[in-house]
Amino acid sequence: MNARRTRRSLSEGGCNATADSAPRYLEIKDIAGVSPRSFMFSKVLQIFRIKELRVKVLFVLGMLAVFRMLAAIPVPGVDPERLKQIFESNQLLGFLNIFSGGALSNFSVAMLGVAPYITATIIMQLLTMIFPKLKQLYYEEGAAGRAKFNRISRYLTVPLACLQAYGFLNLLSSPAQQVIAFNSYADFVRAVIVVTAGTMLLMWIGELITEKKIGNGISLIIFAGIVADLPSFVRNAVSILQTTPSAVPTYIAYAILSLIIIAAVVAINEGERKVPISYAKQVRGNRLYGGVSSYLPLKVNQAGVIPIIFAISILLFPQFIAQIGAAFRPDLASALNDLVSKILGNQIIYGSLYFALVFIFTYFYTAITFDPKEISQNLQKNGGFIPGIRPGLSTAEFLSKIIKRITFFGAIFLGFIAVLPNITQILTGIQALTIGGTAMLIVVSVALETMKQIESQLVMREYEGF
Repeated sequence: MNARRTRRSLSEGGCNATADSAPRYLEIKDIAGVSPRSFMFSKVLQIFRIKELRVKVLFVLGMLAVFRMLAAIPVPGVDPERLKQIFESNQLLGFLNIFSGGALSNFSVAMLGVAPYITATIIMQLLTMIFPKLKQLYYEEGAAGRAKFNRISRYLTVPLACLQAYGFLNLLSSPAQQVIAFNSYADFVRAVIVVTAGTMLLMWIGELITEKKIGNGISLIIFAGIVADLPSFVRNAVSILQTTPSAVPTYIAYAILSLIIIAAVVAINEGERKVPISYAKQVRGNRLYGGVSSYLPLKVNQAGVIPIIFAISILLFPQFIAQIGAAFRPDLASALNDLVSKILGNQIIYGSLYFALVFIFTYFYTAITFDPKEISQNLQKNGGFIPGIRPGLSTAEFLSKIIKRITFFGAIFLGFIAVLPNITQILTGIQALTIGGTAMLIVVSVALETMKQIESQLVMREYEGF
């Protein structure tokens, strides 16, 4: 199919391309016999041949570079060696470090990352179940309603960032941790303001990236933080292999298991149950509509990584309360902190509790985001129905039954991903050699979503996608 035929087919389909949006056209050739490496390289060249798309990609890369610079600027007075010891001995802080894009382990001005914004968004989505006006704003008022909903989420991010900054700074400056010391309370308040400002700056950078439609900005910030740790991981692995050659089989098994986990993450992330949908024929004026068949995709993992965030928030809540209570009852706060540390310090108790919370929250969040009754009503309004199932209540019950079945496998998978570092640490006995299933889930999901958005940009400009 040559470029002229491609332009004609797009024009007939209602997708006319202007000269500005597609300055030059490439002939789409048969790729049979072309190696995957050269094929991918040709796609990268196609991206940079389009001026508008090239500018967008370079802007996104520039914003991610700014984020990495912020993540490398530490809060004054930090003891890096003590901070490293704290993160090696605390899995909860290690998990939060993922969502801060690696900034928390550096105790940087952007140490909270985009975690407060994610928390604010989750809280707003939960409030849609309580307040009908919020639900109407998000689901029924279109783009304007969602823009207002997101604006409220951004406002909520400010107090959440202040509270989280206070909690972390108070925790890590306590006599038990001694990671940082403040000369006065004014210095402590100044540090809270700086860390909160860093979070708001990252949120703004994420919004700018999202506007370019080259992936979700918040997700790409987390993605960049995870990928930035790969060189240090490889360097540590090489140093360990040089000193202990007997660890080679362990690392080979680690690499094989990592590839298997990545393949499983891709399969679950892309897995879906296709429910067939038929539309009745309708006559409107002189035209006949409907009479076609489609399907409703029900993803195995409807909740994404949100249940893991919920679970870790619950596990961190007692410690956060202890840090807040330290300002009023230091003895009670210290006792609560010691109790939580003993419980979560046990690998079996921690792993079991973590798995159970992720499993429960997967069903909980899926129930929030997927409403079978609403989908059934929308299908009925548009003349759609599931073959063999009556419209209305029967359709809602059918969809509810299916979503519960496939969510079970998604919940088991997410729970396994959550406790995977504990499993690999127990099996290998090496603290530094743990497979971060959550990090893999985020990286794979963000990479697939970004690739799809870039592909849509190429298709709009009459290029073949990935």
